[in-house]
Amino acid sequence: MPNEPEEPTPSLYDPRNKLNDLSSKEWTYALGSVLFTRYPTRGANSMAHHIRRAHPSPKPPQLIAELLRFFTKKHGTVLDLFSGAGGSLLACSLEERIGIGIDLNPDYQQLYNSASDYLNLPRQTYSIGDVCNPETYVKLLTHDVDLVIADPPYSSMLARKRTGHRAKRGSAQATPFSADTADLGNMDHQEFFAKLHESILLASRYLRHHGHLIMFIKDLQPTAEHHNMLHADVVDLLHDLAHLRFRGYRIWHDANINRFPFGYPHTFVSNQTHQFILIFRKE
Repeated sequence: MPNEPEEPTPSLYDPRNKLNDLSSKEWTYALGSVLFTRYPTRGANSMAHHIRRAHPSPKPPQLIAELLRFFTKKHGTVLDLFSGAGGSLLACSLEERIGIGIDLNPDYQQLYNSASDYLNLPRQTYSIGDVCNPETYVKLLTHDVDLVIADPPYSSMLARKRTGHRAKRGSAQATPFSADTADLGNMDHQEFFAKLHESILLASRYLRHHGHLIMFIKDLQPTAEHHNMLHADVVDLLHDLAHLRFRGYRIWHDANINRFPFGYPHTFVSNQTHQFILIFRKE
């Protein structure tokens, strides 16, 4: 009788793990410095992308779900400061977490509601409010949260008229997140950083001890005046918040982003198909 194949050694969960529900093998996989993804944008597996795409920069729920599995336990509470089309809230429903989202724009709340209903997922809490207003948090939160997610609009980047090759291939129309003057996406560089600092200071007060804050940041193209590595600027910006310790970053490479011959045929201009996921822990 031929030998039967041996069963793989199970990967054990350590009961001392207070952060998540992962085994050691799953934990090791989640420590990869680069997240390479190509999530479907059409069909049944696109997580209602045809609805969410009305937002200028919707985050894939599948990506957020992977982060939730590392930074929270089942039934943990997640606060999303810039909810947009609600990708993080959809991920909370998928992963059995409690999601609380905040955004200025009620149109995006409707996108989330439509996507959630389309996917037959329970709706999480989505509040219209200003993340720089302390009353926003007082009305929403009755206990500390396990994870804060921030995917802020990047200063006035999307409010600028498109130029060059991208304008030739598509619309030159600017695509701001909203017309609200309180929207970080409508502020100049200096005001953007001041308001971002204010919002993180307020939200982190509701973050539990040893809870995490993760922030998505996309760099801008360098100029003669500044390197525009926004991820480094944000780490410097939050350095004075002694209760938050920077723990490093992961790089999300989105293979769905099209590439263009920027700078051709004269000079190097990078196609930025990645974003930094900055990771902070409350000490």
